[in-house]
Amino acid sequence: MALGLSSKLERALTWRIRYISERNFVLIISGIVGIVSGIAAVILKETVHFINHLLTAQDFSENYIQIFYPVVGLLLTVLLAKLLYREEQLGHAITDILYSISRKSSIIGKSKMYSRMVTSAFTVGFGGSAGLESPVVLTGSAIGSNIAQVVNMNYKLRTLMIGCGTAGVISAIFNAPIAGLIFSMEVILIEVSLASFIPLLVASVSATLVSIVLLGEDVLFSFKLVDTFNAFDTPLYIALGIICGFTSIYFLSILHRIEQGFKKIKNDYTTVVVGGFMLSVIILLVPAVYGEGYEVIKALLNNKQEILLQRSLFLDANEVNDWVLVAYLIAIVFLKAIASSITVGCGGSGGTFAPSLFLGGVTGYAFAKLVNLSELAYISQSNFALVGMCGVICGVQYAPLSAIFLIAELTGGYVLFIPLMIVSAISFSTVSYFHPHSIYVRELHNRGEYLAADHDKKVLSNLNINHLIERDFKKVPQHALLSDLIKIISVSKRNIFPVIGADESLVGIVTLDDVRDIMFDNHKQDKVKITSLMSLPPEFIEYNESMETVMHKFETSQAWNLPVIQEGKYIGFVSKSRIFSVYRKQLIDQKK
Repeated sequence: MALGLSSKLERALTWRIRYISERNFVLIISGIVGIVSGIAAVILKETVHFINHLLTAQDFSENYIQIFYPVVGLLLTVLLAKLLYREEQLGHAITDILYSISRKSSIIGKSKMYSRMVTSAFTVGFGGSAGLESPVVLTGSAIGSNIAQVVNMNYKLRTLMIGCGTAGVISAIFNAPIAGLIFSMEVILIEVSLASFIPLLVASVSATLVSIVLLGEDVLFSFKLVDTFNAFDTPLYIALGIICGFTSIYFLSILHRIEQGFKKIKNDYTTVVVGGFMLSVIILLVPAVYGEGYEVIKALLNNKQEILLQRSLFLDANEVNDWVLVAYLIAIVFLKAIASSITVGCGGSGGTFAPSLFLGGVTGYAFAKLVNLSELAYISQSNFALVGMCGVICGVQYAPLSAIFLIAELTGGYVLFIPLMIVSAISFSTVSYFHPHSIYVRELHNRGEYLAADHDKKVLSNLNINHLIERDFKKVPQHALLSDLIKIISVSKRNIFPVIGADESLVGIVTLDDVRDIMFDNHKQDKVKITSLMSLPPEFIEYNESMETVMHKFETSQAWNLPVIQEGKYIGFVSKSRIFSVYRKQLIDQKK
């Protein structure tokens, strides 16, 4: 059966080469990637909402067991990840994508097309305080990568299809094709030409159409603007931009600290139980942090403040005054950041996108409420909530254009375009001053595994040093004489000879230049020992060593050939000319 499908695929690809141009074929595949990614996004969104509705059908005050749902969801997530999908650490999904592009030639495993959909459904569906966007982005990227592999696309086109999958899922979730397109370009893809832009556009539109056909207008949330932009509010938008920047810094700092703290716990199940109960305590104190939080955002945008307090054990919606409400909103911001960090840090499958929207919306609303209460001015609370969402998304995701166009599309117009630009610019500048790299690439940068900014390093990083080892060098025993070496030279095509000890360890090297003057001296051939002629190489290369450190060793040693060892034992040699040859071939392949 499999052989039959394989042969049919080969015939189809052969027919394609004959009748369909490369450009048109890429557009067709990008449309397919968009459609499949859109379906995946719809399935995940509907699954999570179904689980959440099923578990929270009763009012919170009538069923306090709801606060323990996150513990159950996180445990199921870790069990599935470890036992079924063999994933030790779920981590940040976008980090996995960037690592695959940078280090794995844009090849993402088949299981990633569905594994994060399942695990995130349990994490978020059971009330985990995280978002679905990052897991579904990995799903869309894996769909793009695997479809590209099936149709034999090269590295450059595989990377483009990963971008198409990313654009597709974001577009489908929010019914925002422009935001999906720009998010893919800002966060996933580094070099986007006009030729790449069109396939991304096709994928975004295809996925959005799938979402509209299957769900209609049932998007996560949408809002029709009631208030217009007032230019006299610009100083307040500037102040909001600064506040959003520091809110983003707070969230990123808390996330980093909590992730590092959980890493100190060696047992994964202990980690998730501890994290789950911490999350349950926070939900008990502030029920508004339960789940993704889109219902809270909708309530704020429609000025239905009472919804925030419906499940609270300590506050009564009928008795709370506006000042207490502002204090409660500020508490929600602080605790939501902690809850989301616990959800992600202890092993849950979720992302920071939805928490960023939540934090921004609550921050903007609280800011506007406070200004209105102080009677300094009267400003639109819904407008400031929307612009705050843009500011924190920009600050956490490092994607200012995506944030601007997402809010513009969700509100159905560009009335707030100027304040969106102001707040996103100020928030991004504030955050990037303290953290030059986004959360997704910071860890890769620290490990030297993200090289997107340097094209030469990026190409070199795709080379595997183990595939460049040359093993046709003739070995010389450590106790050999010059006469033994001459016999080896007579059958060798190389001018370097590794000297090997009894345990196959490399003890030195001898070059043809070292013996050229004495090799024809009959008196010395049976007297001179190899150990007196050999020298130590200027550097050793370890098996599996990174290409970056290998090139550094070539540069500092000025050598053209360096030996490769594994636990002290000789493996072979790597030559600079061999690296340059393979590098040049990869460079040509990537430009095709």
